[in-house]
Amino acid sequence: MAATAARSGSRGAKAPAAKAAAKIPQLGWNEARSAPVVLVSGAESFLADRAIRRILDAQRAADPSLEVHRIDADAYGPGELLTLASPSLFAEPRLIRVDKVEQCTDAFLEEMVAYLESPADEVVVVLRHGGGVRGKRLLDAVRSGRGGGIEIVCAELKKDDERHAFAVAEFRDAGRRIQPGALRSLLSAFTGDLAELAAACQQLLADASEEISEATVERYYGGRVETNAFKVADAAVAGRSGEALILLRHALASGADPVPMVAAFAMKLRVMAKLWGAHGNGGELARRFGVAPWQVDRARRDSQGWSEEGLGRAVQCIATTDAAVKGASRDAVYALERMIVLVARRGH
Repeated sequence: MAATAARSGSRGAKAPAAKAAAKIPQLGWNEARSAPVVLVSGAESFLADRAIRRILDAQRAADPSLEVHRIDADAYGPGELLTLASPSLFAEPRLIRVDKVEQCTDAFLEEMVAYLESPADEVVVVLRHGGGVRGKRLLDAVRSGRGGGIEIVCAELKKDDERHAFAVAEFRDAGRRIQPGALRSLLSAFTGDLAELAAACQQLLADASEEISEATVERYYGGRVETNAFKVADAAVAGRSGEALILLRHALASGADPVPMVAAFAMKLRVMAKLWGAHGNGGELARRFGVAPWQVDRARRDSQGWSEEGLGRAVQCIATTDAAVKGASRDAVYALERMIVLVARRGH
């Protein structure tokens, strides 16, 4: 039998279906548990590592004698899997982690497909597949139910509401409160790599003794380029062109890159355009348009005083400015300033 299952206490993250015809459980990264075969699929390596760590920690907690082995499927030698999965003298439980399944050798593919017909007792085989068509025959076999497996889906968290839910869970699971404005500032500061966002959450949890406020986030991460970019965008969208231009010059003098500066404007105006003319409560609109509830409230406030034509002109200007800061213009700063003035005038 597979070792005792380990379920995460986190809630709210659900796995998208990796294949409509899958006959096995498909779980989110925060629902990771053991099974004879665990397929960890998807492009988000940070979440995949977390899921595997949950399984490993639970296995060790259940039996400290757990043996752990790692295989790189792209350098697999014939017979390696069967050697590691064979019964040992003392019958210790084993976990075999197989990385780079999307680059697997033919030998691994053939032997792993055969292994599914009769998985070894007290062995958990974790298959990490980062995406692509290589190994599809194996993935289809696992998803068909052969081997008694499960799938942990670790898709990239690209939408704002997905990253918002991830950060909320980080603090909720630690039993800590973070003010809505502080959470917004944190998400604005870490718009790229998910591992960086998670590390920032953990640092705040470790170092901040009370409720995490905007001042706390500002003290730790106020110097990040993305945060400065959103401050500029906030001021411009609110119609404060003078303040926005001063913030822009300060950010550029501090080493800010114009490209994420434009991206901050694009993100705000894109949400405003999405919600333009939409009716309903904040939660309903957030679900419909794939944004966080606070973004709905913010976009509604930001849209006051705008016209549909003005919003369209501002969106077009941002697209032109994006090209300018990426090399289409010799004066990226002028392009930024022109964009800020146009946005502050609500597209006029």
